[in-house]
Amino acid sequence: MEKDLVFKVENGIATIILDRPENYNAFSVDMIKNWIKALETIRDDDQINVAVVTGRGKAFCAGGDLKALKDKKGFFMETNSEGDLFHADKALGRKNSLWKLIQRIPLLLEEIDKPIIAAINGDAIGAGLDMALMCDYRIASKNARFCEGYIKLGVVPGDGGAYYLPRIVGVSKALEMLWLGDMIHAEEAERIGLINRVVEPESLIEETMRFAERLANSPAIAIRMIKRAVYSGLRTDLRTSLDFISSQMAIVTETQDFQEGVNALLEKRKPKFQGR
Repeated sequence: MEKDLVFKVENGIATIILDRPENYNAFSVDMIKNWIKALETIRDDDQINVAVVTGRGKAFCAGGDLKALKDKKGFFMETNSEGDLFHADKALGRKNSLWKLIQRIPLLLEEIDKPIIAAINGDAIGAGLDMALMCDYRIASKNARFCEGYIKLGVVPGDGGAYYLPRIVGVSKALEMLWLGDMIHAEEAERIGLINRVVEPESLIEETMRFAERLANSPAIAIRMIKRAVYSGLRTDLRTSLDFISSQMAIVTETQDFQEGVNALLEKRKPKFQGR
């Protein structure tokens, strides 16, 4: 077992479990380093079609470890040429520690075309909420709560929250959440589009895995291309997006999954996709 994080793969589905329940799954350096390794595996392993991120215990993720922040440890650390961590008091050292550790997660997620699902089992606070926002789909327990609490510490969202949040809930709502730092309950989070679904706590993992299995058994190439087309379309003009999607269409119509889908439709039966 990796320290502070559990990573496993089964039937094409990778699962990342944040595993510091006594600290409400607040980040540690070991957790982030193992998270990065897990995402690299998800990106590079063609046998993995879908990934699920969740937390162990009562919380999804409390974000940064406040004790480490107070002691100027943890993410106020820098990596030397040997890869060891040493204390960094200066502002540049703190900037570099974010770049080399926690900010690697959103950058890696941008490289992954496979669906990433957040199963939010409890409170998602600050950077913990932002980690859920980086995922493509969010299912939350009815007991989960959400908060962008940076303002209460006099800091800013250093992991990408200011990038993701307005794209999901809109600029005005994002500013309200970031400026006030108020707690939002699951039903309100669903209403404003922060999460996709709210389920009973006892059915969270079952519902998440059912959704993940459906995606894992769908045409893998088409699933990945759809994700890339959607995110690319947010940053390009219409003509560029149409040119890109026409190239994708030319590729997917050469796949076995396309042939199986057409045959199944004509034969009025359920398709049997390769799934990977």
